[in-house]
Amino acid sequence: MTHETVIHPSATVAPGAELDHGIEIGPYTVIGPRVRIGKNSWIGPHAVIEGQTTLGCENRVFQFASVGAIPQDKKYRGEDSLLSIGNRNTIREFATLNPGTAGGGMVTRIGDDNLFMVYSHVAHDCLIGNQVILANSAALGGHVTLEDYVTIAALAAVHQFARIGESAYIGAGSMVSLDVPPYCLASGDRAHLYGLNLIGLKRRGLQPAQLTAIKKAYRTFFTEGLPLKDALIRVRQEHSSYPEVAHLAEFIACSQRGICRPRGHVDPEGEAELA
Repeated sequence: MTHETVIHPSATVAPGAELDHGIEIGPYTVIGPRVRIGKNSWIGPHAVIEGQTTLGCENRVFQFASVGAIPQDKKYRGEDSLLSIGNRNTIREFATLNPGTAGGGMVTRIGDDNLFMVYSHVAHDCLIGNQVILANSAALGGHVTLEDYVTIAALAAVHQFARIGESAYIGAGSMVSLDVPPYCLASGDRAHLYGLNLIGLKRRGLQPAQLTAIKKAYRTFFTEGLPLKDALIRVRQEHSSYPEVAHLAEFIACSQRGICRPRGHVDPEGEAELA
């Protein structure tokens, strides 16, 4: 990219907006007065970036995307909340990303190297890690957390306050109402677990010993019929040397909404499946 910032004559960049060098802003784009855009970013035609929104370096925002518009939350009262976006993200056509609210920490935070496909939606107060993919028309309710390497397939929706763990894959058309543990596949209405996202984990470069430990932990949690507290004890005792398994156990232990489980799962203490 050029080191100069190039703004099309038909674009509207409000006084007060901060643009680093090497930025290109296309025709009829609107940039609000409190927007900050990092170097070497490309903003396509007819995009709108407003509110107190910060984009890092080398982001790409395609035509008709709406970035930073006020939350779609009836409780929002005009508070001066934030939308913070990291580096090298791609925001495709008609995607919508909203800032935070007073009820959720005042910030929507997005990491690096994420892809938001056509018509995807990130609601207020979401926390999104790195290397995440939201496919076409995937939608996140408010206060959703996506850890690194999560993929949400087309037309799937995630309920507000739900968490999706690292390297999880959510199948197309799913309705996710509970927390999905790291490394898992989930699909359906309401979503259930269908095993591990082994393809995604192998693509990330996890070694056979790591995969074996994750597989054993998954079986302990979801196929051996143990109460959850006993499964947590066993997994932590047997696989504590693997950071991936430690993260899986901690994610499950900290769940507030309940954990998405395989279809038909019944807790041996008498609690029916939580999906």
